[in-house]
Amino acid sequence: MKSKKDVIRLLEEIALYMELKGENTFKISAFRKAAQSIELDDRSLNEMEDITKLPGIGKTTGGIITQFLETGESKELESLKKEVPAGLVPLLDVQGLGGKKIARLYHELGVTDKNSLLSAAEEGKISALSGFGQKSVDKMVEGVKALGDRPERYPIQAVLPIASKVADFLDGILEIDEYQEAGSLRRLRETIKDLDFVIASKDIKTVREKLLAFPLIDEVTGAGDTKISAELDAGVKISVDFRMVEPQFFATTLHHFTGSKDHNIKMRQIAKERSEKISEYGVLDSADKNHVFKSETAFYKHFDLPFIPPEVRRDGTEIARIKKESSFVQLSDIRGDLHMHTTWSDGAYSISEMIEACIQKGYSYMVITDHGQFLRVANGLNEERLDKQQEEIRKVAANYPEIDVYHGVEMDILTDATLDFSDEVLQKLDFVIASIHSGFSGSEKEIMKRLETAVHNPYVRLIAHPTGRVIGRRNPYLVNMDELVKMAQDTNTALELNANPERLDLNAEHLQLAKENHVKIAINTDAHDTRHLDFMKLGVRAATKGWLSKDDILNTMSREAFKQFLQKK
Repeated sequence: MKSKKDVIRLLEEIALYMELKGENTFKISAFRKAAQSIELDDRSLNEMEDITKLPGIGKTTGGIITQFLETGESKELESLKKEVPAGLVPLLDVQGLGGKKIARLYHELGVTDKNSLLSAAEEGKISALSGFGQKSVDKMVEGVKALGDRPERYPIQAVLPIASKVADFLDGILEIDEYQEAGSLRRLRETIKDLDFVIASKDIKTVREKLLAFPLIDEVTGAGDTKISAELDAGVKISVDFRMVEPQFFATTLHHFTGSKDHNIKMRQIAKERSEKISEYGVLDSADKNHVFKSETAFYKHFDLPFIPPEVRRDGTEIARIKKESSFVQLSDIRGDLHMHTTWSDGAYSISEMIEACIQKGYSYMVITDHGQFLRVANGLNEERLDKQQEEIRKVAANYPEIDVYHGVEMDILTDATLDFSDEVLQKLDFVIASIHSGFSGSEKEIMKRLETAVHNPYVRLIAHPTGRVIGRRNPYLVNMDELVKMAQDTNTALELNANPERLDLNAEHLQLAKENHVKIAINTDAHDTRHLDFMKLGVRAATKGWLSKDDILNTMSREAFKQFLQKK
């Protein structure tokens, strides 16, 4: 089902391709205005009787939207893609190169891809154009040269969709008894080099044949009887290994190829002390009898150990630690989500739709926290709109007695170390989140002053995505985490584990620091779409990586306990 965000993305993409093609600026502007009109409307797509009747949507854009909603496709966009050189599109990823500049390079210099741009720059043609100084050209060249380089590791958010496509394909192979991702993705590393899948089957030959027909395979680099290695191309090029074993060997093979290397070394040492040997095909005892296991749990039990979650299999020290700490938070422990957005700011779905989605998750409570007024780009709410939203939430929530719906806000901590709203505004809200969305390059002193203002405010309950990182794209700002955790402890302020795969913020080290200092963690999805609520599963895994238990998590509280929590700070 399409959301208003899907429609907005379509219109913006059409406008971008028109810009690259060199279309009339008024025509381009019409599509961008139509996208903005939809963005600023507080209703979701389902609540709009006729989206084509909104202000700023003309006959042409209306027809394109209708076709997209009915078929899931756009002939206009597909036609534009054929008219614009495909090599221009990757150039948009270069910082400082927008649609207008690329269009000029295309129409005035004949630039059609990375190589032609580099040639034009080398010949001095680009710096000769008005608006292109030599310094900006040098920076552009540097960015363009890095474009085609395949990174050694990919951010996890780039790999998860590919792993999901692989899983969908494996689900369709009836001869597979079971399978599981292995390697660094199963251990929830933040960056991934390649993919590994372990597959159990009684008919390995047929499974092998079907794997070789996987449409995403760009090149087969190895095809043995029990292992296939290939290069996948799903927008991101990444290697994958498929290891096929008979079902009785699945548990030990999965353990072996999950790693980490240091974890496996430590387990082999433990086995050696018992005169046993671990291999991917089982555990060989001193009488040369090979033991196989129905599960990894049974494998660990053989060594008198509780199950060790893949996320904590790191350097071998977890084997001693698991004997003392074997209680980890489970997805079933989560009773609510405390950070989400609706169509009132930059979310794709309405208040009622987000409520119904949370009910589907089995939650007892939820908090709607749209952006505050500082984030105009996200259609942030001012005081007047906050008041109106509160009225609307109370009214809509009355229809859903099975869940407590609280009204909050994600408020910006400004660069001058003040907050986006006064206490008079904040005291009306049930739950206030404070976060940083600007001034990332500030000094540690400046960042900590901003965070100090937030945690000491009597109405701020949670600091969201506390380090501001975006994995692979933006480094954390300069946070003194020891100091932040101490301030959070002193003020009874919770810190967030933002479960969005682009963030996973806080990281495992910071989560353990919070746990040691008895600072509550809220695992939130920061959902801008009902589908984003599924990030909670990833968030729970990230919490496991930080050795968090149910008692460390704010949103594992019962419905009544959370209600009481909100009444005090």
